[in-house]
Amino acid sequence: MSSKLTELTSNNVVWHNATVTRARREAQNNHRGAIIWFTGLSGSGKSTVAHAVEEALHQQGCRTFVLDGDNVRHGLCGDLGFSEKDRQENIRRIGEMAKLFMEAGIIVLTAFISPYRGDRNRVRGMVGQGDFIEVYCDTPIEVCEMRDVKGLYKKARAAEISEFTGISSPYEMPETPELLLNTGADSLDRCVQEVMANIAKLGIFTSTHLNQDFEVKNQYQENGTQL
Repeated sequence: MSSKLTELTSNNVVWHNATVTRARREAQNNHRGAIIWFTGLSGSGKSTVAHAVEEALHQQGCRTFVLDGDNVRHGLCGDLGFSEKDRQENIRRIGEMAKLFMEAGIIVLTAFISPYRGDRNRVRGMVGQGDFIEVYCDTPIEVCEMRDVKGLYKKARAAEISEFTGISSPYEMPETPELLLNTGADSLDRCVQEVMANIAKLGIFTSTHLNQDFEVKNQYQENGTQL
């Protein structure tokens, strides 16, 4: 799939530079803004891990927000379907919104299948070096189908859903993600620890508690949430 997309800018507009800059916001937050982009098949654990990482970051005093694939289609992207063109526009909108969150000094975690490598690379190109952290939730499709929490794979196999990623629509795996999570086998806690350690290493935030068991583990276990 081509990664070329014309930059959209309205006519007769001039960019207004703010006095409160990203650097000042980050200094106030005591951490960098960043985009942590979770990608993978439906059922691979993207949303579960993203929200668990957000909980862990929140406990560290970080300012965060999760953009979830299903949630944004209730409003911002509710007018889009699942054709290749609509998927491209969906990720373009999310990329622009994630960039705004990042410039506000917030750690924004996005959980989207985002099946096309070109779309993900285009979002990476919207921001500076080190601002986009791609996290591939690697789960075999057989495991995703076995989980099938939403019953979508069953519908896709019965041809009740068209253009379903992994069944009737392609998924292009990341070639060099910043982090690969084995969400098909590893525990939620281990995945959270890996993400936290990775983003701390990248200097997004500083923590002296990376070896502790985050309370998020117990919270998610109590709610019956697992990968």
